[in-house]
Amino acid sequence: MPEFNLFGKTLLFFGIVLIILGVIFLLAGKLPFSGRLPGDIVIQRKNFIFYFPLGLCILISIILTIIFRIFKH
Repeated sequence: MPEFNLFGKTLLFFGIVLIILGVIFLLAGKLPFSGRLPGDIVIQRKNFIFYFPLGLCILISIILTIIFRIFKH
């Protein structure tokens, strides 16, 4: 039953990824640089605020890429 072995590994992988994302979201508000990175997009109007943390997304992407490359080898 090798298909169950692969399915189990896949579920464990996604579980670990969800745990890491959960920790990142819990700590995101406490990070001193969160919301003030270069590249973050903030548009403020009279009754509207649009915020897209592009700089933080790029930083998280780089960190996760490094982590996944380390575990791949």
